[in-house]
Amino acid sequence: MKKTIAIPLEKDVLSAHFGHCQHFAIAETKGNKITNIQKHLPPEHTPGLYPIWLLQYGVTDIIAGGIGQKAINLFNQNNINVFVGAPIKSAEDIIIDFLNNDLELSANYCKPGNKKDHENCTG
Repeated sequence: MKKTIAIPLEKDVLSAHFGHCQHFAIAETKGNKITNIQKHLPPEHTPGLYPIWLLQYGVTDIIAGGIGQKAINLFNQNNINVFVGAPIKSAEDIIIDFLNNDLELSANYCKPGNKKDHENCTG
């Protein structure tokens, strides 16, 4: 099965807060192998823009650390699956774990508030 997976990154590992990442790793996969992976600079964080932006890359799944429920709903409305509570690792490690059904996820939803230090992210 082919999937295109997006991972928000901060310093080349999973970003703790989805909407404020430095880059996205976008990986094309087939079966349980990564066939292509590239980093992309996201547009300015504006509510509702990321689903549209990621759709242009054919993203089918997002794996995040912390993300708000409103964002999850927007992605789901665009037929993009969201997996929340991933560990802080490299995109490649997260994707391989995901493809092999070895990725451990814990709920980690960010609440509105002070996004600079992520004090409102729970998990």
